[in-house]
Amino acid sequence: MPARIVDEPLGIECVLSNATTVTLTFGTCPNPVLARELLSGLVGLVHPHGRVDAPSTVEMYVNAARAMVKTLDADGFTGSAAGLSRARLAEYLWGLSHQAEAACRRMLTVFDEDVRVLRPEVRELVRGRAFNRTVARAPLAPYGEREWQRLQEACRAVVRESYAAHQRALAAAEDGQDPREGGWSEPNAHWQLVHRGPTTAAEIGAELGWSTPWVNRQIPELRRATTALFPDVSAALAYRLLFATYTGVVPDGVDDLSVEGLDWAGDGVVLLDYLKGRTAKESTTLNRRGVRLLEQWLRHSELSRRHAPREFRDALWLRHVPGSVGGPWHTTPISTYPVRAWMTKHQVVGDDGKPLKIHESRIRTTYQSLRERRSWFGSTRATVDPNHTPRVEGDHYLTVTTPAQKDAVETIIEEAQADLLRKSRPPLILTDDQAADLAGELPGLVAGMDLDDSALAELLGGERDVFVAACTDPLSGLHGPAGKPCPARPWICLLCPLAIFAPRHVPNLLRMKAFFSRQWKQTPAAQFMAVFGPYAQRVDEVLDAFRARDAQLVLRAAATVADTDDELPLLPEERTQ
Repeated sequence: MPARIVDEPLGIECVLSNATTVTLTFGTCPNPVLARELLSGLVGLVHPHGRVDAPSTVEMYVNAARAMVKTLDADGFTGSAAGLSRARLAEYLWGLSHQAEAACRRMLTVFDEDVRVLRPEVRELVRGRAFNRTVARAPLAPYGEREWQRLQEACRAVVRESYAAHQRALAAAEDGQDPREGGWSEPNAHWQLVHRGPTTAAEIGAELGWSTPWVNRQIPELRRATTALFPDVSAALAYRLLFATYTGVVPDGVDDLSVEGLDWAGDGVVLLDYLKGRTAKESTTLNRRGVRLLEQWLRHSELSRRHAPREFRDALWLRHVPGSVGGPWHTTPISTYPVRAWMTKHQVVGDDGKPLKIHESRIRTTYQSLRERRSWFGSTRATVDPNHTPRVEGDHYLTVTTPAQKDAVETIIEEAQADLLRKSRPPLILTDDQAADLAGELPGLVAGMDLDDSALAELLGGERDVFVAACTDPLSGLHGPAGKPCPARPWICLLCPLAIFAPRHVPNLLRMKAFFSRQWKQTPAAQFMAVFGPYAQRVDEVLDAFRARDAQLVLRAAATVADTDDELPLLPEERTQ
């Protein structure tokens, strides 16, 4: 549902992409007209119209609008956005943080796009450069390889031990029976928990009529059985951290995963849909290790889902915490303190010898860094910024390392640009009359081609003819070594800046056009356009120019074309028949 403005009290209501409903009120509002206009701009920024898709971000925008209205009212401004002057708005924006300034600018911009009420100079200010620049933060460095290894080994050990204990507890329950019939024993205790769910010793004692001293003696055994059958915080955290190191899914995506978000495409492939706080919904295909770990966790937590309340069963990271406030079942993100305690208990230390501090965004950074290093055979690419993909760094950060490499790259760019310019120039075509009077009537053209009298005589006499044109300098080295005859294939001359087309070349131009037609019939379209496309277009341009001067010339030449490969100087692999 799109966002909408609420009138009583003034505020905004929106439904985000994860189906979360957010309702925020403006509170005490000294200028409801300007407040409503800012909220109208915010409506256009919120999902699905814009990229604002998190409750905290919506709240930040409302706070910025609220502060703007109150501050301007204290300065004596009580009108609408149409009455804002450039000086007043600039004075206000100058004193804001980067985040608040950006929020105000965006709300005013979107509102003005709909109704066009801002003054021209104010509109220019709002869409212009920000006064307050964001403070650059150092990129999160990935964990060291030894830290990463210690973290994964600790997680694997906990996962392995807890799952083995779970399997033993299930096997023990199969050998037990109802304690009300068979009395109290370890197998019967496991049977009780498997069939009736987690419970306390006091509840069991009250149900069976046993004394309090007996109940107290059974508490440690019952706790061990409960922990084995129903994964606790320690087991869930180990699975969750290990899953993040295997897949690189962002932390907020890991926290909010649900069983319904797992799309099983066969036995070994999972398409995972998750929510990322900054870019909304994303999806990925899990690798083999992530799929196997996920399958084991679903088996490990199957009993918990059977006995948990219905509203908790769909959450992926369901865990059982006896005696906790709010009930024993938890699905919310694990807080910082249990994570620190887990690191200390399992002796996961960093390179400094202290307990490893888990920053979950660094887990994703490390995953991407190690993946790229494996693909690039130990590349130090990650030293630029490990939070960027190779494509981003290649587009924005990587440069050549030596002057020779830089010169080579610049030369390639210059040659490519010159080639594009040559291809865009019209072909040089001479009629019979122009050829006869070339030296007398076209001195500028002769000077531009840097031709002397002997070269001009060779061109006009056909001594410098190639297949489809006459070449002003066959030894120029434009397509091969300088000083040696040009090795280019016949069609390359069509786009060469040294080519001059005369009426005597029309028959061969038509033969080349027929060759392109035969290639089109036997070559895939994409491949034809990549190899012959520009030349096929140029030959049409040249022939059209000749038709405009002498249509009968082209018709007479067409009668001499047999439309066979024997008419062209082709290599065996270039033939079409």
